[in-house]
Amino acid sequence: MELENLKFPIGKFAKPATITNAILEKWIDDISTFPVRLVIEVGDLTDEQLDTPYRPNGWTIRQVIHHCADSHMNSLVRLKLALTEEEPTIKPYFEERWAELDDTKNMPIHSSLKMLEGIHERWTFLLKNLSEDHHKRVFIHPEHGMKFRIDENIGVYAWHCNHHLAHIKETKKRQNWK
Repeated sequence: MELENLKFPIGKFAKPATITNAILEKWIDDISTFPVRLVIEVGDLTDEQLDTPYRPNGWTIRQVIHHCADSHMNSLVRLKLALTEEEPTIKPYFEERWAELDDTKNMPIHSSLKMLEGIHERWTFLLKNLSEDHHKRVFIHPEHGMKFRIDENIGVYAWHCNHHLAHIKETKKRQNWK
């Protein structure tokens, strides 16, 4: 059970039965504030700390940060596809393979923090200006063989932000870093 808690420190995403405007506003706020919250947690970490895995056989904090930039970049593209095409089939990617690339494993985090700042600024602007009809639009995720609504995907990515931020916070706590 300990490994499960390390993998999912805030639990797995649970879609509410009804996605209300208040829930959407909270999710959008979580997405909007993620880059600042992330910088607060990682801004003073050393390279040795950044290269610490958040769990046994897991990604390092450095890889988590670069993964967030990669993943959120893909999510913004998926949102734009869903807004401009009828039920587009998105292109999945092998996040575990991307995490093993040299830029993800060895590069300083500054570029990904800058990417996240810009991606989230544009993403938030779009999210705050969506209509109810936009929320119902979908994209098809071939890996899961199902349609995802935009409003649901907003929740998944708010969770994703908080999920990976918790990996970092919990690692810092276990390592007794300030």
